[in-house]
Amino acid sequence: MTPDTTWIEPEIASAEDLRKLIAPVRYVLWDLDGPMCRLFAGHPAPKVAHGLVTTVERAGQPELLTMKERLLKDPHAMLTGINRRHPNSDLLTELEEWLTRQELVAVPGAFPTPHADPLIRKWSALGVQFAVTTNNSARAAAAYVDTRRLADCFPYIIGRTRDLHLMKPHPHSLLQALDVMDANPSEALMVGDAPTDYAAARAADVRFLGYAGNRPKVVALRKAGAEPSCIVRSLKDVWDALTS
Repeated sequence: MTPDTTWIEPEIASAEDLRKLIAPVRYVLWDLDGPMCRLFAGHPAPKVAHGLVTTVERAGQPELLTMKERLLKDPHAMLTGINRRHPNSDLLTELEEWLTRQELVAVPGAFPTPHADPLIRKWSALGVQFAVTTNNSARAAAAYVDTRRLADCFPYIIGRTRDLHLMKPHPHSLLQALDVMDANPSEALMVGDAPTDYAAARAADVRFLGYAGNRPKVVALRKAGAEPSCIVRSLKDVWDALTS
């Protein structure tokens, strides 16, 4: 970028956009890692990914991981990749349980997303029902909401199952949450931060609110098809829209 280059920030939702988006909402499906917290803030995901690679290699099956997956250092991408190539294997079951333990280790060091806790409490107090719909372990999600004293706000927690093909972008967790809440999809909203969240919300026919804490996140959601009118850089914008 030269000194004369103008950096154009991608468009995001206005206050009016957000008011229109949340006005009919009676049910909110929250992704965990991103909108609610940085789960691996104190136990970095690249470190976890390295441990997963080591576990695979010690099992004598290094070919289970592609070079791209190794370079991405994304534990979920690694699991889903192995699942595509070797579904229902005993090693895959062991790796999923290993990742669950890592997520539980990460919970005490997780960093709450700015404004998430007060927004959750305020929205819940207004009578809106919540569920967690996450690709992380339900055990880790339950442990996190308990540490933040938010358990009363989240009676429903839908996490990763052993059927890894049902992870988002598959809408399984969202559809399951809608079912247990007896929710009409037209009155539901998913809060997520990734293209996979957006794809799952579309497949479940629910509204989507994209939390994009930085410019690359905004760009990624826009490339996935999310409209600017449903993307925020800060949850304070949602708080302001809710309280106005």
